[in-house]
Amino acid sequence: MAKLKLALYWAASCGGCDVAVLDTNEKILDVAKIADIVLWPVAIDFKYHHIEAMEDKAIDVCLFNGAVRNSEQERIAKLLRAKSKTMVAFGSCACFGGIPALANFTNRAEIFERAYVEAPSNDNSGRTFPQTLTQVNEGELELPEFYDTVSTLAQVVEVEYFMPGCPPPVNLILKVVDALTTGQLPPPGSVIASDKTLCDECKRKKEEKKITKIYRPHEIIPDPERCLLEQGIICCGPATRGGCGARCIEANMPCRGCFGPPAEVLDQGAKLVSAIASIYQGDSEEEIARMVEEIADPAGTFYRFSLANSLVGRRGMPSAKAPSVAARPAAEVIAR
Repeated sequence: MAKLKLALYWAASCGGCDVAVLDTNEKILDVAKIADIVLWPVAIDFKYHHIEAMEDKAIDVCLFNGAVRNSEQERIAKLLRAKSKTMVAFGSCACFGGIPALANFTNRAEIFERAYVEAPSNDNSGRTFPQTLTQVNEGELELPEFYDTVSTLAQVVEVEYFMPGCPPPVNLILKVVDALTTGQLPPPGSVIASDKTLCDECKRKKEEKKITKIYRPHEIIPDPERCLLEQGIICCGPATRGGCGARCIEANMPCRGCFGPPAEVLDQGAKLVSAIASIYQGDSEEEIARMVEEIADPAGTFYRFSLANSLVGRRGMPSAKAPSVAARPAAEVIAR
């Protein structure tokens, strides 16, 4: 039987998804048995022109990790889509925007101002910023265009499967490998995870108690047997898809929400706000104001991984430059 052609690509992300593939340890040999890796920039020296020279649909499966932050990532996403039979959004950033999409609370102009002018380590009185094209003695240098809006992979190209996680756990990666081996992939559009919320899978005791204070994880030593949310620690379990093995909770830390919203939930952040409001005991405006103050970073808490894929999409503000048409859907929610 001919081997599958497999591509792995790293866009706007931290690189943890590539490490997760290596974390399969000796199981990576099983991948090598069934597939030839035709692109994996972090591990193998392949060039873009090698992929461009391939016939369309020559790649069987592409595991694309990372959000789409700039023009190069958009171009390669479209290239790999054209060359691949099956596209997998691999990891939280590709699925929902992830940590990079928190930049959607600002825009390119503000980001550049902070990074290249305001940061204390800078000495940039001339206000020099990166340019997409720069002429030097040796010729013309080109950098990717930095977009205002961070997009999910599915906002740029069609995606068959979604594998969430920051990074995806090894057991789910191996599940996909097994499905590839046997040809028993789920229906297109499937999320490779549980259909339940993490709370449905959590073994901690839930007593349906109200809370009167919200703690940050370092401010309290939680009871390892009780629901973290009912102890006043914001746990994203009620608004997060299960299937991760509750690894954070097993370590007595709250869920951060990296598996994204469960099925039928359109906005993970709004769902989490609703869950907290339902158990917080605060009747007066003063008590409610205190609760808001106790949440140190509402945006980063409620939309840590899913802002680009939410109803919010991005902060409504004038753009320094509009994103490309393919990268625009999330931004248009607020613009309207």
